[in-house]
Amino acid sequence: MGKYFGTDGFRGEANKGLTADHAYKIGRFLGWYYSQNGKKAKIVIGKDTRRSSYMFEYSLVGGIVASGADAYLMHVTTTPSVAYIARVDEFDCGIMISASHNPYYDNGIKLINGKGEKMDEATIAEVEKYLDGEFNISFAERENIGCTVDYVSGRNRYVGYLISLGVYSFRGIKVALDCANGASWNIAKSVFDALGAKTLVINNQPDGLNINMNAGSTHIEGLQKFVVENGCDVGFAYDGDADRCLCVDEKGNVITGDHILYIYGRYMKDRDKLVGNKVVTTVMSNFGLYKAFDELGIGYEKTKVGDKYVYENMKENGYNIGGEQSGHIIFSKYASTGDGILTSLKMMQVMIGRKKKLSELSDGFTMYPQVLENVRVVDKKAAQADVEVRAAIKEVEEMLGDKGRILVRESGTEPVVRVMVEAETTEVCQEMVNRVVEVMKRKGL
Repeated sequence: MGKYFGTDGFRGEANKGLTADHAYKIGRFLGWYYSQNGKKAKIVIGKDTRRSSYMFEYSLVGGIVASGADAYLMHVTTTPSVAYIARVDEFDCGIMISASHNPYYDNGIKLINGKGEKMDEATIAEVEKYLDGEFNISFAERENIGCTVDYVSGRNRYVGYLISLGVYSFRGIKVALDCANGASWNIAKSVFDALGAKTLVINNQPDGLNINMNAGSTHIEGLQKFVVENGCDVGFAYDGDADRCLCVDEKGNVITGDHILYIYGRYMKDRDKLVGNKVVTTVMSNFGLYKAFDELGIGYEKTKVGDKYVYENMKENGYNIGGEQSGHIIFSKYASTGDGILTSLKMMQVMIGRKKKLSELSDGFTMYPQVLENVRVVDKKAAQADVEVRAAIKEVEEMLGDKGRILVRESGTEPVVRVMVEAETTEVCQEMVNRVVEVMKRKGL
């Protein structure tokens, strides 16, 4: 991670951590960088429904055209749609303005390369150097100044692409969607309606200030209640930029990203289509998922937290399914990034293909209880390397054996070490967490 960009873009509170000036400079750099050797670059931009997204959009456009590139505006759309269009319409790069599941007052700038993938670290490092004033770039002049193009047609083409992926008709199925008052509000229902579902939608009236507010995948309790009260067969909840999806079964139970990996991984294995017989997970996937995969004879990879790392592993090894517990699920045959709407379509495919309810599809997977405690420390690396802390961790590992696990990792944004234990009961989890946390606190690390 760099000074400004983390694993999922440059994110901060609008006009505090992330300003219009930052956006203008990012646009200036990208417009210049991709317009070398007399080439006229094309950059596509999407945004979510936050009020500040318009400010950042115009600032980015100002920088891009001033550097001699053309800016194509998809307007309010999802992150995966920008990634898709950047790839299929051969753009030099794409930009998504969103802070994902964060509250409305935050925003972010996500950079996507011409292959629809998250931008490489080398290019981001150059962006950061320019932001810090380490070098200057020239302005375009006269006929070389860029122009702005309305590109809502790109969003419409993405909608058509999603509809084309519908293997079965959804006729007769009652589906609830929670659009988080975010980027999926004008896309998701159109897709499900086109495939024949009886589609009910909540949180699809964005006003610039209500994105993710008690809505979407981070506040799924509203969808749980809605599904049960309205007798829906299934519910899907997206986040602000719709790159993640969590599900609710017909009984109102939450189906996490780990459940989705289990359900789809099993579905693919049964059809001999699970490449390498492996599913890519992160270190934060639930211990119960690995136990369930072991029972099915499905292998797995574990990456660092972040769908960026999941995708890198998938691309390197050719795997076709991977993701995170939070609902970032990547189907590499169809997309280069997590796509919430695509994920919901794939869950519908399994339900219809297997002729089972969503609650039945998760049979065989039991989530282990989990306790996570954040410990504020002086030095994250020193705290994890401490001899007594390491001894306490080893003791917990030996006590848990094959009936649980402990994970100790540092936060990427705070002076915090996270201690997480999964075991057969919450009481055991808490006891094991306390054994490690107490050592850290006693030593004042």
